[in-house]
Amino acid sequence: MNTTDRTDTPGANQTAVDANDPNHVLIFDTTLRDGEQSPGATMTLQEKLDIAAILDQMGVDIIEAGFPIASEGDFEAVSEIARMAERSVICGLARAAKGDIDRAWDAVRHAKKPRIHTFIGTSPLHRQHQLAMDRDQVLRKIEDTVSHARALCDNVQWSPMDATRTERDYLIETVKVAIAAGATTINIPDTVGYTAPRESAQIIRDLLENVPGLDKCVIATHCHNDLGMATANSLAAVEAGARQIECTINGLGERAGNTALEEVVMALRVRRDIMPYHTGLDTTKIMSASRMVATASGFPVQFNKAIVGKNAFAHESGIHQDGVLKNAETFEIMKPEDVGLSASALVMGKHSGRAAFRAKLKDLGIDLGDNAFQEAFVRFKALADSKKDVYDEDIVALIDDERTSAANDRIRIRSLRVVCGTGAPRSAELTLAIDGVDHEVTAEGDGPVDAAFAAVNKLVPHEAVLKLYQVNAVMDGIDAQATVSVKLEEDGRIVTGQAADTDTVVASTRAYVIALNRLTLRRGKSAPNATISLAS
Repeated sequence: MNTTDRTDTPGANQTAVDANDPNHVLIFDTTLRDGEQSPGATMTLQEKLDIAAILDQMGVDIIEAGFPIASEGDFEAVSEIARMAERSVICGLARAAKGDIDRAWDAVRHAKKPRIHTFIGTSPLHRQHQLAMDRDQVLRKIEDTVSHARALCDNVQWSPMDATRTERDYLIETVKVAIAAGATTINIPDTVGYTAPRESAQIIRDLLENVPGLDKCVIATHCHNDLGMATANSLAAVEAGARQIECTINGLGERAGNTALEEVVMALRVRRDIMPYHTGLDTTKIMSASRMVATASGFPVQFNKAIVGKNAFAHESGIHQDGVLKNAETFEIMKPEDVGLSASALVMGKHSGRAAFRAKLKDLGIDLGDNAFQEAFVRFKALADSKKDVYDEDIVALIDDERTSAANDRIRIRSLRVVCGTGAPRSAELTLAIDGVDHEVTAEGDGPVDAAFAAVNKLVPHEAVLKLYQVNAVMDGIDAQATVSVKLEEDGRIVTGQAADTDTVVASTRAYVIALNRLTLRRGKSAPNATISLAS
């Protein structure tokens, strides 16, 4: 394979590890690209902009904002994020095709620091079954497409998809070609979550020992969590010489997800004694980002999730509680405040005023405009009237629910009344505003939730199948808010909705309507002028 060596130095926009600080690790967040590929995790444009803004403020080095060739919606999102970002490199993903690369460049070119990320499958399985190409054909494609990307942008990342199942000698050869063609970052993806920490580190070491010039590039690691080892594999790669970790908020991603940003960042911070590496992130924004992504994606965070789970800093065992009361370090290896958690728990109620509510939102890392604040305060007062004590978690659920509803408002609930109990038909009287016009209907079902869903279906007919219905209490007690998650599938499209309310039936119906709004959004990606079908 003949290539022409690129001896030019990286341009001004190249994000590189500081030569004077070889232990600095770049954080590449792909929540808006790989994370959104999770079935049902479709986000609106505004939700993507909000998430990108907090990642930029947090100090994320590179934001992979999307896959511009995938749809007009993706292109628009990447373009808008490129224009608004102040600190982060903004990256667009492209397959090994010039049309993809041109589209990615058109989307990111207005960023202060743009990057093109192009990739091709290199493993035997991908070469044979996905590409129908032999080794030499793949090498020629790498040279052709990476050089094309470099002609457009001086910051080019290249990835050999399914690298961890690629023959090691061939992987080395592909990386040599990519560097010679102009790649400035080489990413090694564990696309299917197949590798283990020892092997993850050895791959990086083998590449460093056998690829001339690789030490002048940034080496990245991109791990999936199919075997539950994504964080361990990423940290092992860093110890072997990688200096960029690709990750997502909450570990969001296809199948079992990606390396979780919060896990690798806090692991490097807490265990600096054995891993002398660091990032430039403001970790106090982690919880805000986690909540925002959970709301936008419709994927709730599991209670025992490391760093950001509800139970991550909770102690129920008497021995643990006693120890924490005497000295928090007895059972806590990091401070809740380090990741943006408030140290307070119960200070709000029906007598709290606007000033106290605004201070509480600030304490929780929530920033609202004047109109959004007024709407949130009205809902807070209503919540305070319906339950005795309002906890931080209640306020977060309230704000998240408001944001979700505001982002998806083609269908909105005006009123809902249900009849349930023994000895009588369970029924629901529902009024929906659909594109601003009110429609009323009554329906029966096996229970109040089934009746409410049936009423929605009468007004908005669809072929979607209910794949998941899940109820969790935000806090303990009979007056707790219920957070309901709903997942629908229609023609291969999977969408989720999430809502909270002290009335479980109301929360369920709101979540169902949010999911239908997201389904309409997904339909609109293939048919931009799609309308909501109404019952005749």
